[in-house]
Amino acid sequence: MCDRLVLVFATAIAASLVSGSAAKLAPDFIHPCNDTTPACLIQATKDAIPEFSKGLPHLGVPSLDPFIIEELPIQLPGIKVTFYGGKATGLRNCEVLNVEAYLEKNVFKIEVRCNITIKGKYTAVGRLLLFPINGEGDSKIKIVNSVIKLNIHTKYYKDSNGRDHFGIKNYKFSFDYGERIHYTITNLFKGNPELSNTVLQFLNENWRVVTEEFGQPVVDYALNVTVNTAKKFFDAVPYDELLNVPIPKY
Repeated sequence: MCDRLVLVFATAIAASLVSGSAAKLAPDFIHPCNDTTPACLIQATKDAIPEFSKGLPHLGVPSLDPFIIEELPIQLPGIKVTFYGGKATGLRNCEVLNVEAYLEKNVFKIEVRCNITIKGKYTAVGRLLLFPINGEGDSKIKIVNSVIKLNIHTKYYKDSNGRDHFGIKNYKFSFDYGERIHYTITNLFKGNPELSNTVLQFLNENWRVVTEEFGQPVVDYALNVTVNTAKKFFDAVPYDELLNVPIPKY
């Protein structure tokens, strides 16, 4: 579940390509770049993330810090886990490591490092690694120095008024779970706190193996939501309000 917090990285896409047109829809905390040099894109992204992650309601862009997780069912071989009533925080403090844009090649790259905390409820039935699980309770997950690299295949298109827009065609990503993930989970075995604590200790001592066991569906879900969030921004704001560079032919 921690990995979904990976959702904030979409803000960097919007932040680093915004221009200074008088009619722009982008808020003042997004600083325009007049070129696509990494130095400008990185700084623009750093400047924008803290406020952008709060959401832009007038553009239909939801909050990413906190990010609300209403319900996320995960079906894996041998176990079904459902997270619900959750909230993720920490995205606004992500460190931007790199941003690159290649407009003619329709490529955009971003790399960030984040410390994230997720709190919420869970249910779990089945087997996780060596242990049978039958739990329902509270969960808290702390992720330390997780690194996400996102490689986006971009596109350009016209809206119904004939104005050009920047868009996202598809994406690939790599994800490093970071230096440490710490789990605080109650009632892993209903009515057996001693066994629950024993299994929780095992999960924390073997956090990387545990996370790799069930993390991939969560990461996929998180990045899908992230990219859809970015698309909402680009659907709202035309290209000529985003970048002071001629749009490539398409």
